[in-house]
Amino acid sequence: MLKQSIVIFLFMCVSSNTQTIIIDDTGGLGRQFDGIGGLSGGGATSRLLVNYPEKQRNEILDYLFQPNFGASLHILKVEIGGDAQSTDGTEASHMHNSWEENYERGYEWWLMVEAKKRNPKIKLYGLPWAFPGWVGAGTRSPYTNPEITATYIIKWIQGAIKYYNLTIDYVGIWNERSYDIKYTKVLRQMLDKSGFQNVRIVAADGNWTPVSKDIHKDAELAAAIDIIGVHYPGTKTVVDAVATGKQLWASEDYSTFNDNVGAGCWARILNQNYVNGDMTSTISWNLIASYYSALPFNRDGLMTANSPWSGYYRVESPIWITAHTTQFTSPGWMYLGKNQGVQLLPGGGSIVSLTSQDNMDLTVIIETMSHNHSLCIRPSLPPYEVKQQNVTIQLKGNFANIQKLYVWYSKLSFDQQPSTLFRNLGAIPVVNGELQIDLGIDEMYTMTTLTAGQKGIYPDPPAPTPFPLPYKETFEVYLPAEEPNNFAQQVGSFEVVDTTDSQHKKVYRHVVLHDPITWCPINLVFPISIIGNSSWTDLYVEVDAMIGQVNASDGVFVATRVSNLGCESFHAVGVFFFLFPDKKKYEVTGDLARTQLISSGNADAKTGWNTLGLLVKNHTAVGTLNGKELFGVMLPVKASKMGFAALGTGSFGIADFDNFQIHDGKDGENYLINKLNSYKQKKDDVNLYFKPGRYE
Repeated sequence: MLKQSIVIFLFMCVSSNTQTIIIDDTGGLGRQFDGIGGLSGGGATSRLLVNYPEKQRNEILDYLFQPNFGASLHILKVEIGGDAQSTDGTEASHMHNSWEENYERGYEWWLMVEAKKRNPKIKLYGLPWAFPGWVGAGTRSPYTNPEITATYIIKWIQGAIKYYNLTIDYVGIWNERSYDIKYTKVLRQMLDKSGFQNVRIVAADGNWTPVSKDIHKDAELAAAIDIIGVHYPGTKTVVDAVATGKQLWASEDYSTFNDNVGAGCWARILNQNYVNGDMTSTISWNLIASYYSALPFNRDGLMTANSPWSGYYRVESPIWITAHTTQFTSPGWMYLGKNQGVQLLPGGGSIVSLTSQDNMDLTVIIETMSHNHSLCIRPSLPPYEVKQQNVTIQLKGNFANIQKLYVWYSKLSFDQQPSTLFRNLGAIPVVNGELQIDLGIDEMYTMTTLTAGQKGIYPDPPAPTPFPLPYKETFEVYLPAEEPNNFAQQVGSFEVVDTTDSQHKKVYRHVVLHDPITWCPINLVFPISIIGNSSWTDLYVEVDAMIGQVNASDGVFVATRVSNLGCESFHAVGVFFFLFPDKKKYEVTGDLARTQLISSGNADAKTGWNTLGLLVKNHTAVGTLNGKELFGVMLPVKASKMGFAALGTGSFGIADFDNFQIHDGKDGENYLINKLNSYKQKKDDVNLYFKPGRYE
């Protein structure tokens, strides 16, 4: 009885200032709806998801992709990895070098398979952010030889089919970077010749111009491009884009912290991208915030899963805002015409109406998100007001005989009260083609003829816990080309490799030989892979390392207290212990770029494997090489105070790592003292290593 009374209150109250909204298909329909999506990539935003415990991992995937359960996404867009930092990490290329291919690298293949497993109809969209250096043939552009770049992309599409039975539906040019007319035409030609006539090109994943103007001037280009995709359009388009007749997409949007303000942003743009801008698809960056929280754009995903060691995740409010559209529409449905069920509301907010391909079903989505509660990270939002309002919905045309509609309701709260998220209010009667509704502020309604909606739920996941210490990794449990759990590469690309060495059967290898064609606006520095907790202070890190015999890096490092990452990795700070075995030298620096030298000197490095140990405690850093003390230094006052553990190389090139371990400061000190004692150093000397004042 409570649910019924809520429905009556919401839909039967009549006020004197009622506004009438006509929903009618008599005058024709609007554009075809292409679906709502999420974006994994740009980069490494799903990095931690793959190593969740299986139970929680499956639950998370269900919330994202299972039809009529959670977000129920229609499109999954992924990064075509290019071995370069692209926001939160580096995604591995399927071709590190021109002479090899490997389709086991990375986790986007796995994610696409899991999405398809849950929704066989989901559309797949690939887009490069960066490219391996060889693609540019010695230049910094992927367009130097269009045939080479097109072949590189087509091989990725072929790999999806051959190894995973995945059909790619859409492909882009180069994320948020200049697109090239010649390359776009060549890509279309080569896709067609390779049998991929059904792979549609989205261009150019930037702004509306110049691609719209170029389409008008170039008939061949117009034929090559199927969809104009733009990023963060602010719900607006331009005349030139509309006049092309192409489908228009917000091919990357949202990018906002996933609290209730973020949910308000998402609700507003899902409707108004079409109402204001004729955009028939909106894709969220990112799909899921499954990366370390200290990396850029913390919690910008539709939900959060950044604690795989505990199994904890959070189903955030944007999941249920998404469901208001995705659970009651499908790609191929049609929007109704403007002012015939698609319009801004008189009191603020918006309404969109869509009908199924057979005109048998109707879904109406209303949002009343206020300005301050629907701010997106970009672009700026001009002032506007939303007020409580009463609306009469009048159904005409093919919808005039609808007798009832099923209603789903959300109310975002900003006053410490619980929000109402995706509540099923049951069916409401439609009397003589009309119904009335009182609309509050920061609300969302879906009214539909469909009965299949569901607010999926699983038991609460385990509670979050800190990253576990001590931590040890031998890399023995991974398949070749896999990225080991919890490591998050920031520059370069690392993967597990089998060897013939009986002492180091599997190693974590850096494999990129040359600078890639980067997406970040600067050339990044030395390859680095981080792990752990951004708030760590006192720490001991140890690893076995060896530079390659051919195509080798010039050195290796371990580090603690590492921060300033993502595209800012060239500014990364911490305490870095570099070893250059061929030069028999070491350096201790306060930054990854090696501009803040703390100490340097000779190092009795071996040919082959060396063990590097670094203890940082309070203001002191002690380094060991092969179990013997190499240095002890007092850190500068301005040195980094907290951050991740890390390993990496002194340049692009081959280097191997094994037997990685982390201890907190106290345990690390005891561990190191015992290790130094095992080399028969004098006990008195060992005890002095860590006494206050030794290095002061």
